[in-house]
Amino acid sequence: MPAQTRFSLRRRITSFRYALAGIRQMVETQHNAWIHLAATLLVLVAGGLLHLSRSEWIAVIVAMALVWSAEAVNTAFEFLCDVTSPEFHPLVEKAKNIAAAAVLICAIGAACIGLLIFLPHLLALCHQPLLP
Repeated sequence: MPAQTRFSLRRRITSFRYALAGIRQMVETQHNAWIHLAATLLVLVAGGLLHLSRSEWIAVIVAMALVWSAEAVNTAFEFLCDVTSPEFHPLVEKAKNIAAAAVLICAIGAACIGLLIFLPHLLALCHQPLLP
């Protein structure tokens, strides 16, 4: 078992750089990440304009974090599969499909949370008179 290394602020900063590089690589290489980014920006702007409550923001942030996390794991998994099995293999295809399904499941859940939170706000706006 390796000896435990001492805490190093420099190593922590470096680990954040690696993580940020991973986010950048994901957004640059994955078309679905572009969709997640557009949805994230739209939700953040709409949430601000509609003055979401603290609990609504918590649910929205958790939903967004789950989708982004699933996309990141799926992307890493795809890269690893491409390295370990460059030629087509039916089991690798199945594994990639299942990893992609995890992202879809999270995205559907996030969309449901979004509907439950945003729909009442939007309906309330529709029922307000235009002139005071």
